[in-house]
Amino acid sequence: MNRRLLTMLVGGILLLVLGVFGTQLPVPYAQLSPGPTLDTLGAVDSQDIISVSGRTPNKTAGHLNLTTVSVTDNLNLLDALRGWIDDDTSVVPRAEIFPPDKTPEQVDQENTQAFTDSENAAVVAALHELNMPDRVVVTSIAGDNSPSKGKLRIRDALVSVDGVQVKDLDGLTALLTAREPGKKVRVVYLRENKETSTEVTLTKAANRGGGALGITVEVRPVAPYDIDIKVGEDIGGPSAGLMFALGILEKVGPVELTAGRYIAGTGTIDNDGTVGPIGGIPLKMIAARHVGAEVFLVPADNCQEAKGDHPDGLMLVKVTSLHQALEALATLRRGGFPEGC
Repeated sequence: MNRRLLTMLVGGILLLVLGVFGTQLPVPYAQLSPGPTLDTLGAVDSQDIISVSGRTPNKTAGHLNLTTVSVTDNLNLLDALRGWIDDDTSVVPRAEIFPPDKTPEQVDQENTQAFTDSENAAVVAALHELNMPDRVVVTSIAGDNSPSKGKLRIRDALVSVDGVQVKDLDGLTALLTAREPGKKVRVVYLRENKETSTEVTLTKAANRGGGALGITVEVRPVAPYDIDIKVGEDIGGPSAGLMFALGILEKVGPVELTAGRYIAGTGTIDNDGTVGPIGGIPLKMIAARHVGAEVFLVPADNCQEAKGDHPDGLMLVKVTSLHQALEALATLRRGGFPEGC
């Protein structure tokens, strides 16, 4: 047997071994790829992603797409090799996605909570932009033993307690401190734009004298209509906040933001409208371009990474806040060029 034939035979055997064991051998990596991109102005399973009740939403013509990254876990060696070769995917250490000190279920729960927080922050930021009046709003019920459980709900806006108007946090605290635990108080609140009332027996305040309603509250803007966000169960994390806020403003604001354009983007958002960085932006830009987006809104802190490798034909627009994003979209509507990355 000559050397060339022997080399081919050995190579073939090695490839066979690699093929057999490569599908059996797990590796500590996960694969990231472009995920679903959803139009916040559209619907999922016949349910509007952003629904408005209490007023007729604006008619919309363009797109404001949130973008995501898909994660594939439990890779074998061949999966990882294919991922490293494919320019449209990224293979990363599994610990970056699923920290070793947390179970996958815990990671899912954290992502779900981050997504819920981003929805709430998007609503608050959008209503601030619309100059809606501030009210004291219930943000959580303090456990099953709370005297308000089953009576008050998250997002209820407090109007009065025991006939005293609730104007701010200090006023509410002073009012409750002056009342003893065990006392029944009449709480008037706004829910779904309807004023109603309930009776709550005060519990003992944990960190001050007097009574407590067993709730946590924040000062938030409240509109004369309700906004609800639903996208299904397969999306988590905080990175859709900016696009939710813009979708809300397109549906209830005074200006058509998109002018019919196909716009996509990403970015976390705080209650004050600050836009923060996210992960996986190269993959999110690929997803956006695949569905036809012309413009991509990029958090300022992601600009360096985004401009280094972005799809042809996709205009990158630098964004630092919700207000600045609105100004950039206004520039586009005038035919101008907003600040890019």
